[in-house]
Amino acid sequence: MTAMIAGLLVLLLGARLFGEAAERLGQPAILGELTVGILAGVAIALFGIGDGAPLGWLRDAAVAPEFKFIADAGVFFLMLMAGIDLKPREIAQHGMRSFAVATGGVLLPLAAGTGFALMFLVPGELQLVQALFVGVTLAITAVPTVVKVLADMGLMHSKAGETIVAAAIFDDVLGLVLLAVLTALMQSGATPGAADLALLLGKVGLFFVITILLGVHVFPRISARLQVLQIASAEFGILMVVALAYALLAEALGMHWIMGAFMAGLYFEPQRVGARAYAEMRILVAGVTSGFLAPMFFVAMGLAVDLSAVAVAPVFCLGIIAIAVVTKLVGAGLPAYWAGLGARDAMAVGAGMTVRGGVGIAVIAVGIESGLFTDDGPNGATHAVTSALVVMAIVTTLLAPPLLKWILRQGSGSASSKSERG
Repeated sequence: MTAMIAGLLVLLLGARLFGEAAERLGQPAILGELTVGILAGVAIALFGIGDGAPLGWLRDAAVAPEFKFIADAGVFFLMLMAGIDLKPREIAQHGMRSFAVATGGVLLPLAAGTGFALMFLVPGELQLVQALFVGVTLAITAVPTVVKVLADMGLMHSKAGETIVAAAIFDDVLGLVLLAVLTALMQSGATPGAADLALLLGKVGLFFVITILLGVHVFPRISARLQVLQIASAEFGILMVVALAYALLAEALGMHWIMGAFMAGLYFEPQRVGARAYAEMRILVAGVTSGFLAPMFFVAMGLAVDLSAVAVAPVFCLGIIAIAVVTKLVGAGLPAYWAGLGARDAMAVGAGMTVRGGVGIAVIAVGIESGLFTDDGPNGATHAVTSALVVMAIVTTLLAPPLLKWILRQGSGSASSKSERG
């Protein structure tokens, strides 16, 4: 137990230090946290295998069930926080431009990623589900990272900035709905027929109907009663009960439990639970998530990266990264241009949608946890899928902010003046 605690301490300390260093360099903290996991994985492979290995204690901590539990809790709170940060009312208020951008930014990466993966994966019953998982992962956009870049540049309220944020919100919701359908397909273990697919879609629809109705009509009433007590711990307890209940419902209907955490956070908004309760819970959840659970989750994801597997399938890895960037630039950028934005602002929208960040990493974790990718395939690609996807998330998270800054600075007059094509 002492060795495991020491290992967890070293991993957390490393994650915090590297995360802080990444932010000082103008990058998201998750890049530093993922780097710690990758470096720890390399160190364990070199010095942690075998009896008497000098880093055996670190290896024991990395494979301990307690560490897996902490990482799973990190996913849970990341999705809960993602839901809290997104506001259904704001989603509904934005027009068809943002929805069109989000739709293009989801469908093109989904189709291209799925088609590319099919060329590399092992033919069999799970090939289509595996390929669809790759496509869904490429369809995700990380709202928090995009918002941070735009806020730092003072462009949150530019025409391009408003379009990016609203489209990214739509994008995440559409992507997570696709993930809900996909996890239901994973549960079946094979490509379903028409009747089975209709049943799966019905279960997904039932989940959203139940959670939305409870979120709109029941949760606010409970929270309103608790506000009289003015006890933050009681409100936090109710939020956890709702999130766990939603997670249990998602599992019962054949989906992944992270959807429950996301939906619980989505309808925890100031208009429903009160401004004070929302502000307190957001601070509390953000502190637990960013301070401990999320860094440990990203370290775990870094540990899951097999660099040798990526080296075996470099074409697959490079192809995934290229598709991840190009399909967002085109899939989101062209609808923005057709909807009236100038060419440079439309390009900025596409660049802003490329970043996968924490939400993308959380989705990749679903594939790892499900054991969907276990067999080797042509050129070693099947074994390298999850590692390549994590590398893709790292590269797009690293690339998108400077690319977005460069485009918007080059066309600062267009971005800041909110100008559109005539």
